Amino acid sequence: MAVEGESVIGVHDLPALNALLNGTAAVLLVTGYVLIRQGKRDAHRKVMLAAFAVSIAFLISYLTYHAQVGTVRFEHPGFIRTVYLTILFTHTVLAAAVPVLAIISLRRGLRGEFGRHRAIARWTLPVWLYVSVTGVVVYWMLYRL
Repeated sequence: MAVEGESVIGVHDLPALNALLNGTAAVLLVTGYVLIRQGKRDAHRKVMLAAFAVSIAFLISYLTYHAQVGTVRFEHPGFIRTVYLTILFTHTVLAAAVPVLAIISLRRGLRGEFGRHRAIARWTLPVWLYVSVTGVVVYWMLYRL
């Protein structure tokens, strides 16, 4: 039970929450893909909206954490550091594109512009999925390795 004035989740719990949210987004994205391939458009729409909501929750949690803690350095030397920094770089660059791609994809899908939705979703899905999965990998390498 939390003491008065304390939150149930502390700032140092947020990286684990962020990894959970990223993993959840990845599962939802794959589920959404499977559903649309099965022709289950309404279920696809609901799952993709859930993936977007989870990703928004991640972004809020991520920004909250880093506003309070700042930068966290990867302390391991050698080859593993190179691997980590490579994954982090690609993750970060592509993460900047996800909000734009996701919003455009969702907007087109919700407006019924399915041809245009499919055209951008072909790019959005792999980028968003990569960012979600590598978010979990970055967490594991930074906090659990």
